[in-house]
Formats: sequence, C-alpha cells, structure tokens
Amino acid sequence: MNNSQRKIIAGSVFLALGLITNGQTPDSKFEIGAGISSFLYQGDLTPNRFGSVETMRFGINLQGSIILSRSFLMRTNLAIGSLRGDDAKYNNPEFRKQRNFNFRTPIVELSQLVVWNPFSSNYSDRGFSPYLFGGVGVSFLKIRRDRSNLNGAYFGDQSDILQRIAADEEHALPALIPVIPLGAGIRFGLSPAIAITAESSYRLVFTDYLDGFSQAANPARNDHYQTITLGAIYRMGNKNKNKLGCPVIAY
Repeated sequence: MNNSQRKIIAGSVFLALGLITNGQTPDSKFEIGAGISSFLYQGDLTPNRFGSVETMRFGINLQGSIILSRSFLMRTNLAIGSLRGDDAKYNNPEFRKQRNFNFRTPIVELSQLVVWNPFSSNYSDRGFSPYLFGGVGVSFLKIRRDRSNLNGAYFGDQSDILQRIAADEEHALPALIPVIPLGAGIRFGLSPAIAITAESSYRLVFTDYLDGFSQAANPARNDHYQTITLGAIYRMGNKNKNKLGCPVIAY
C-alpha cells in the first residue's frame, strides 16, 4: 500500500471519528456502518459481461452518513477488497483456456454518494425502506497481469496476438482511476439505533486496462466492477426525541 492510499484511509478514519464525536448530541442525524462485500470483476477475462462468481473476491465496506431530509442523505464510502480475472476458469469459448490470461489487483475505493429514499422514510425507526444512490469516487489499484501461460501454437502463425500483447505491455497500467458508483439497496430497521442493509453497486470505469489487457483482448469495451454488500447501520444520538425537531404536544 503506497503513501496516497495510507493518507486516504487515515483521512476516512478521522472522518468516522469526527462523526462519532459530533453524533453524541440529541437528535443526531449521523450514521456509521460497516459490511461485508463481494467484488465482481466485469471485463475481457470473463465470458459474461456481467462478471462471474468463479473469480469473485471478498472485502469490507465502511461508511459515514448525514441525513439531509426525509428523502436524501449524503454518504462517504470506503470499500477495500480485490479484483481477479482468469481465462483458465472457463471452458467456453475454447480459446480462453489457450489464451490463459489472468490478473489480480487489490483495490481501495473512496467515494461520495447521494442516497435517495423514494418513500421519504429516512427518519423511520423500523421496517423496510428501499433506496437508490449515485456519486463519484476514486479507486487505487496495483494491477498484476500475467500472460505467461499463453499457448501461442493454438492461435497459429497468422495470429497477431503477440503483437497485440506487446502493445499492451507498452501501455502504463493505471494506479488510480475515477469511478462512478450507481446502485440500489434495501434497509430494514430493527430499532431506533440499528438497521441492516443489502445493496448492489455498479461502477462505471473509464479504462480498458483494469485487468491489464486491452489490445490483446477486447479493446472495444471498457472494464467495470460491481460489489454486493450486506451490512449494518448505527444511528447515533438520542433515539427517543422527535427527529424533525417539532414541539411535542401533550393531550
């Protein structure tokens, strides 16, 4: 992990600590959460454009949010995991086991999201609540690509695959990429303080070198990745008072 990644993670920790400190006031609108995520690579080294469970990896998701209104909240998200792709995992089409490219990379993603609750139930303590979200972020990578198991004889002398591999190897691999996370989830409140969530987040990525290969694979389409997360949310502050700050009228 390089210095930039350490600074990002340290900054996120201080942000979370700040949320905890500021959240100890009545009627706090701050939330923190954590979850387990599956990271699903979607690119040239899988036969399905939506990814494949054969190379799914696991990681963690940390978040801090502030409730803006009944319908919207602002969320800072930190995802830490890894991505992997491997031609050898697939029998069809046949050329994949002969091409035999593979890659892996750790990934640290920091993003800022706007979350929309279409039921306007951000202040509800219990029950189900769907939500949609989108935002911007950056992902830190350390891509390790491997083409050493290529069966050149399978492709024959007429193939230009070696030239295309050479073109890819001359291309610098990205260490940082911008991402646009888009997703949806559902939240179930267990109490005024605790809720559990399940969500899926798809990342638009503006590079075809997430897996280290482009010209030697499919240069016509960029790579992407997705996460599926199960988590828990803790809402800080006084849970018994009116969340809107309206006076309580006694009869």
